[in-house]
Amino acid sequence: MFTLITLPYAAEALAPAISAETLSFHHGKHLQTYVNNLNAALPEGDTRSLEEMVCLGEGGVRNNAGQILNHNLYFTQLRAPRENNRPAGRLAEAISREFGSFEAFQEAFNKAAATLFGSGWAWLSADVDGRLVITQEPNAGNPIQKGLKPLLTFDVWEHAYYLDYQNRRPDHLKALWSIIDWDVVASRYR
Repeated sequence: MFTLITLPYAAEALAPAISAETLSFHHGKHLQTYVNNLNAALPEGDTRSLEEMVCLGEGGVRNNAGQILNHNLYFTQLRAPRENNRPAGRLAEAISREFGSFEAFQEAFNKAAATLFGSGWAWLSADVDGRLVITQEPNAGNPIQKGLKPLLTFDVWEHAYYLDYQNRRPDHLKALWSIIDWDVVASRYR
């Protein structure tokens, strides 16, 4: 049985990037629905991990497991807004090496997130050699399905931003950079 993750911050902690109202709907309603749907679809005694279901599952099991995994990674990478929010250390070095600069990385990542048609996720992941790649994953897709290790994600399903930004996805993406917990993202890179 899967349960809804507990957020490591208060509902209002991410404002103004994400309002308490949006967080309440996104986490408390949308993610809870995926958890409920997955639990209803699983046979009793199923002990597979979310990752196994995303890579090997089918239909509703794969989709709901993917949404839970993606949202868990998304919500746990966020924290209260901070000005000039940037990664440090080994992750910052890898970003500069792969993309030329943090600003060039942000531009490429924002472009991937803004141009994903429909709903889905933009991801920064590491390959088996530790090289960083940006991917677009539609719907409930996750880079683990391609053998990559997910590090950072932006949710571009409309429920992630519509109450705060309506149809202005690029404005939402710009705001997210101030609330990324780079320590969490760096811990995923190790």
